This record gives sequence, C-alpha cells and structure tokens, in this order.
Amino acid sequence: MKPTTLEWIGKAEDDWRVAEMICRARKHPSYDAAVFHAQQCAEKYLKARLEEAGVIFSRTHDLLVLHQLVLSIEPGWMVLQPFLIFLNPFAVVYRYPGVSATKADAKDALKNCRQVRRVIRIGFGLAV
Repeated sequence: MKPTTLEWIGKAEDDWRVAEMICRARKHPSYDAAVFHAQQCAEKYLKARLEEAGVIFSRTHDLLVLHQLVLSIEPGWMVLQPFLIFLNPFAVVYRYPGVSATKADAKDALKNCRQVRRVIRIGFGLAV
C-alpha cells in the first residue's frame, strides 16, 4: 500500500475514534462534532481508495463526488450510496450556527459511517 494511502487511512481512523468518543462522552458530548467526524472518516476513506488507485481528486468534502470517482474502480461500492447521502451534509451544515445535531443524529451518523468504514476496510484487506 502506498505511504500516502496509509496516511489517509490513519486520518480516517482518527476521525472514527474521535466521533465515537465525542458521541459517547458522558459529560459534555458534542453531537455536532460527532457527525462532522463521522463524515470526515467516510471522506478520508474514499480519498484513500482514490489515492491507492492513482485517481486524481479535487479538494472537496462532497462524498457523492468522491463516490462517483471511486465507482470507476470499485463498482461494487455502489452499496455505499445511501450511507454517503446521509453523511454528506455533516461536512458543513452542523459546523455553523442555526442547526445543531441531536444525539439521534450522532448515533445515525456513526451507524452510517460504520457501514462505509467496514466496506472500505474490507476492500483494503484490513480488519474491521
């Protein structure tokens, strides 16, 4: 595996751990941060796969744009689409005043991210 691919995976795993910790915190959970990091985990895993395949991608947080690029090399990953559609708004919407994530949003974000993470880690031959 390319060194840069491994870096993307490491950053994705950091986001995954942060999302889980923040969501499960007994004192001061931050659901906005949890949904953001769940989205970031999915984004970085998609970018890891693109990096490994040598596919050039732009600096975007749009999971659906990244997913379209990934489908050219992993057509079976079409199964990720509903999870990515769910996670996509969390890159921006909950980062600004006016909208706040709930505990249910955070749990759903983790659930959707878990599915994306599972498929991609299996694709890389990594433990889930």
